[in-house]
Amino acid sequence: MRIPLMIAGLCLALGGCATTGLSSADRLDLYRSHAGPPQRDMQFFGTLNGWNELGDSALAVWTRPSEAYLLELTGPCPDLSSALAIGLTSRMGRVTAPFDKVLVRDPTGGPRLPCFIKTIRKLDVKSLRAQEKEMRQAQVQEREEPAE
Repeated sequence: MRIPLMIAGLCLALGGCATTGLSSADRLDLYRSHAGPPQRDMQFFGTLNGWNELGDSALAVWTRPSEAYLLELTGPCPDLSSALAIGLTSRMGRVTAPFDKVLVRDPTGGPRLPCFIKTIRKLDVKSLRAQEKEMRQAQVQEREEPAE
């Protein structure tokens, strides 16, 4: 029973970008603006704290609540935008570009093609969340203006 509640909470927590009304391309631009330089790899111990698709060839993954990475892929990743779950390949606790992959999980158990990681960039989560909050507040203020 705890797992469905955790998944629901995680979906709500990660839905922050969706509430800004941005397209996938705009969300990707937002995340890129808060990403550091490309790095060779990232630490990963087999579980994600969350993830956001950013179009069909990029996603943000949270390895901890305050640590996230922008992963850009070598090409479109089928069904990424509708995936319920993903996985990452890794070796010895490290995900390495361009060798490791994003695995879109199919609820029916059918095979899926892996999506190769082109670049890994660490996100400045604090500034990203602050900008998302500003965007949501600006959207609320626009709606609250009295109609004449």
